[in-house]
Parts: sequence; structure tokens; C-alpha cells
Amino acid sequence: MTPGQKDFLFLPLGGCGEIGMNLNLFGHGGQWLMVDCGITFEKDDANLGGGNRVEMPDPIFISNRSDALVGMIATHAHEDHIGAIAHLWPQLQCPIYTTPFTRNVLLRKLRQKGIDAPIVSVQEGETVTLGGFKVTWLPITHSTVETNALLIETSVGRALHTADWKIDSAPIVGRAFEPDIYRRLGHNRIDAIVCDSTNANQAGHSTSESELFEGLLAAVKGSTGRVVVGCFSSNVARLQTLGHVAEVSGRYIGVIGRSIEAMVTNARMAGYLQEHFNLVDSFNLGYLLPNEVLAVATGSQGESRAALQRLAMDTHPDVTLAAGDHVIFSAKTIPGNEVEVGRLVAALESKGVEVTLSANSSRPIHASGHPCREELQQMYDWVKPRIAIPVHGEAVHMQCNADIAKSCGVPIQLTGVNGDVFDMVAGEKLKARVPVGRLWLDDSKRHALLRKVESPPTHLDSYGTKAS
Repeated sequence: MTPGQKDFLFLPLGGCGEIGMNLNLFGHGGQWLMVDCGITFEKDDANLGGGNRVEMPDPIFISNRSDALVGMIATHAHEDHIGAIAHLWPQLQCPIYTTPFTRNVLLRKLRQKGIDAPIVSVQEGETVTLGGFKVTWLPITHSTVETNALLIETSVGRALHTADWKIDSAPIVGRAFEPDIYRRLGHNRIDAIVCDSTNANQAGHSTSESELFEGLLAAVKGSTGRVVVGCFSSNVARLQTLGHVAEVSGRYIGVIGRSIEAMVTNARMAGYLQEHFNLVDSFNLGYLLPNEVLAVATGSQGESRAALQRLAMDTHPDVTLAAGDHVIFSAKTIPGNEVEVGRLVAALESKGVEVTLSANSSRPIHASGHPCREELQQMYDWVKPRIAIPVHGEAVHMQCNADIAKSCGVPIQLTGVNGDVFDMVAGEKLKARVPVGRLWLDDSKRHALLRKVESPPTHLDSYGTKAS
């Protein structure tokens, strides 16, 4: 399959019909442009030791055409958008384009695997020509800094790829949502919008990051012992809010967990977390009085080796929790992780630790990074696309997104799954499909990259040969 000069194609290899593991291709004039390359975590088979394992899209379609791949764009620093790059880049061998903060996060991952991939820093608002594609980075708000939508232009069409987004006028860290950017798009013909569907089935408007301070402060002030807040390490705005909470409540703030420590370093290198975020080394947290401690920890999804799990099991080297302490989950439980989170909560409560889940809090202590119905309606009204292609969701989410687009007057709505080919010129889904699948990391074989198969259980490497 080679796109011609009159073609402008969209081809998802991951993230369409599922939440996570995003990998998108845009095709035009004999060339392909990749947007994002992420992972997901799935339950491991019983014979592989249980727990979760890292899975990612099988890139065999584009790796077989790597000479036609003009580049890869990373829209933001979440694992479901960048987590597979260090594993799959050797098959692709293309330059990577992203903003400074995401570049910092990616560099660490690549260097850990000994990969020297070319990463080009792009500023928000900048336009870069990649082969037959002209790409403009459009700042958009999400639950991590420097998230960007992409305006992708070719000689035959213009598409807006939203990436993950929400409308947040006060995101705490980074630029506020700028409606005029998207209003202007509506005045200049957008053929297609490829749009996040994660919360399309939820009414209303997402919560702003700025609305969380009071709820988190009240929870911390109402605690007499140590307070540990579990959140996603990439949420720099949440870290900054907790820095303000620590300052106002008179506590020292520290971070626990390698990924969150690395994220703080990456954020500071990009100019964030410079004020009101005075960290105490995790080693010193153990020497403070309980009512002086506010720690931010990894493991809000019940991960077996993360900081919260180690605290629950009394195996963390620096901090020990006791009766009267308080653990706050400033994060949503991702569907599929309910059992692990439930076990973690039970382990903490058995020690006499108070636990507050965001879903059960009377005040907002977590904000989603994805648009609800009102925000989707607003985006469609601004951009006025001819075609809506919902992605980043399961079938129910994508259908809700398509229905919203239709109600807003978008003439064509196209839904599909990974491997479907969307013609953004003709406004139709082609009959042709490309091969898709998943790869996974087998820890028992030193992180061998294997193809996921159902039956027979023969493990294949990413080139289709038997794994050694």
C-alpha cells in the first residue's frame, strides 16, 4: 500500500478501538508520517508469573516501509504515546520531533537502552516540513505539560490531530487553552479531525487542574499523621499544586519512586517546578515528625513494585507508614486495575492507614485530562471539519464521539479499528486493511520483544521469526 499524490490517508496501528497504545500513520505522496508510539499494560498469562506486562503495537506494516517514513512525532510525554519508542525505534530509524519537556523524558528512555536516536526539539506554535507534510504544533491542554495537537497539511488536504486534550483555562503549569487557535482553523477549511474519545460518553465539562488545590489542601490539613499522595508521575501540574499545598499546610514535600524522581528532573530541565516546590530528599523524610511529611508517590494503579505498594508492605527503605497516616489517591483507577488497587487499599487500611480515593472524595482531588461532551461539542463548533474520525477509545466511546460530531453538523463521521485505512480526501473508510497486532516484553528472556499470539503459543520476534 503506497499513498499517491492525490491521497491523504489516516491509518491507526494502535489506539483505535482501545484506550492506550497509540500509534498513528498519515500517508501522502508515497510517504508516511508517524504520530506517537505508545504502550499499554495487560494482565500477564498465568504461566508467565502473573502481574502486568508491557505491550505495544506491532509496527510491521511501517517497519517494512521505513524508507518511506519521513519522521515520528511525539505529541506528549505519556507512556501510552511514547513508551514504545525506545523498543521499536531500531526497526524504524527515523528522526523524532517533539517539544523540550517530552524530549527530556524520551532521551532518558533511549539512553537506558543505548539508543542514539535523533530527536529534534520543536517549539509550540512552530511549523516543520517533513517530506510532503507541513506540520504545525498547536498547544493544547492535557494532564501533562507541552501537549500539542497537530495541524497536518498536504497538497490535497488538511487534518487536525488533537492528541489527548481537554479545555482548561487554568492548567497551573504551562499555557492555558487558547480558543482562538481553534477558531482560526474553522475559517480555513479542515478536511478531517482525528479526535480523542476517552470521555465522550461523559456529560458536562472536565475539571480544571486549578480546582484541585482546595480539595487537596483540606485533605492534608485534616490529617494528623504522614500524608502520601499517589498520582501519575507525568502530571507536572499536580506536582506543582502539591508543592503549594505543602507550603500552605506547613509540611515538607518529598517524592518517592524512580519514575517520579526522573520526571521532576525532566520538568526542571525544561523550566518547570522552579518555585514553591522545595523537595526534601526521600531519605530525610523518615526523620521528620509525621505531621511534617507530605510525600508524592508512584503506584496509584496498584503496581507491584511501585512506591505505594512498598509502603503498604513495609519494604520501602526510607519511609514507614503507621496507623494514623493518610494515603490520598489523586488519580483515577484505570479500568482493568480495580483488583490491584483494591488489594493495595486493603493492605494500607490493615495497617490503620486512612485511604481516600478520588472517586469517593467529597471535594475534587483529581482531574481527567480528556474532554467530556461539552468540550467535544465546542471543538467541533470551532473547527467545523468535513470529516470526524474518533480514536483513543473503545467502541462505545468512539461511537459517542461520532454522534456528538453529527449533532454538531459535521457531515461525515468515520469509525473503525486498528488496521482500517481512512481516505480523508474522499471521506470514506477503504475496504483494504493492513496487518496489525501486538508485541510484548518477556522479562524472563531479558526483555525480548515478542509477538503476541493466541494459539498456538509460539513466541515470535518482531520480524516474524522464532524468538531465541
